Amino acid sequence: MTFFNLNPRLEGDSLFVADLPLCAVRLMKDANYPWLLLVPRKSDLVEIIDLDEADQQQLMREIALASTCLRQVTDCEKLNVGALGNMVSQLHVHVIARFREDAAWPGPAWGVVPALAYEPDKAESLIDQLREALADTNG
Repeated sequence: MTFFNLNPRLEGDSLFVADLPLCAVRLMKDANYPWLLLVPRKSDLVEIIDLDEADQQQLMREIALASTCLRQVTDCEKLNVGALGNMVSQLHVHVIARFREDAAWPGPAWGVVPALAYEPDKAESLIDQLREALADTNG
């Protein structure tokens, strides 16, 4: 039997928010953009197509749930969703809240400005709001 291990870079770059049926939900440690990671808790996944069909559908439901909650909590203008995996091959999906006044608008969020650390109380508050929204929306 294989066990799920979160890639150390993903773990170090993010904070735990919640576990959904398939994915661990984590908040990126970058206050420039409210930014969630969804990481399926299964071993040896690189691409979405590495999931079986039922898990692919579950991933899409969880992306929609996380997107809905992130928009609700942040009142963002746009959501960016992507599964790139160029730096970390472990399957993970980015859900990023975007605003016209953010540093990277209208381009991609990656590499435009250095990551900005959250003030501890701001991260905790955002995580609490996200947990509440996930619980309320997920039933």
